[in-house]
Amino acid sequence: MQSTERPRIHDFTGQVVLITGIGCNDEGWGNGIAIAMLLARQGAKVFGCDIVLSAAETSKNRILADTPETDVYVMQADATSRSDMRGFVDACMKRHKRIDCLVNNVGVSEKGDPATMSEETWMKQIDVNLKSVYLTLHLVLPIMERQGTGGSVVNVSSVAGLRYIGKPQVGYAAAKAAIIQLTRVTAVIYAAKGIRLNTVVPGLIDTPLVKRLADKYAGGDYDSFRKIRVEQVPAKRMGTAFDVAHAVLFLASKEAGYITGAEIIVDGGLTCSTGEVSKI
Repeated sequence: MQSTERPRIHDFTGQVVLITGIGCNDEGWGNGIAIAMLLARQGAKVFGCDIVLSAAETSKNRILADTPETDVYVMQADATSRSDMRGFVDACMKRHKRIDCLVNNVGVSEKGDPATMSEETWMKQIDVNLKSVYLTLHLVLPIMERQGTGGSVVNVSSVAGLRYIGKPQVGYAAAKAAIIQLTRVTAVIYAAKGIRLNTVVPGLIDTPLVKRLADKYAGGDYDSFRKIRVEQVPAKRMGTAFDVAHAVLFLASKEAGYITGAEIIVDGGLTCSTGEVSKI
């Protein structure tokens, strides 16, 4: 008798997912913990790192509290360090012998335009936001190719890489734009090898990071900064970390098997808008 059981959508059972920037605190949901949580719920074996070990361990504990059967391991690693990323990838391979999915989820925004931003700040922006993606791709793509079963990479960019969003953050914007093109070109090169690369482009997302941004760009006036962000968005709300995570989950999954070199913009209509507040 033929089985009538339907396969689970976005099933990651047995797949090994490598995630940078997995850490969180107890204040709320950041993109890293939300992405890891959804993948764990779908059966993935999660292997994550963060520059702050305690933040990575907090994420691990939250994942295990939600999905106790998850195979989740975290470690401290600096995503801008070649030696740290080598150790991170090697540790994952020692534990699991394979990597099926890579999620690059680190970023930092600093103030400044080319005339006012110091070279040190500029280089930090490029290192954290762009070099980190290069380093993991450099290490993981050969592994995925050798496996012979393909793989999936999802890089997290930002709408700041598509348009000006009201903050003088030229280094961040330039690096996040570069991620999109890096992903597109690499996707073409590796398409015939069964390795897909795509980008999720978040807009204004309501995470604990917003408070730190308010300190940098609004003199610590969190309430006013948050109100401005909400008014910028046609949907009249900021997104959540899970809005971002669901897009990552889809692009990483087999259901997106014919999608590569693409972007999903998660922004409530922001990049389609002039940015003006509607009077209607």
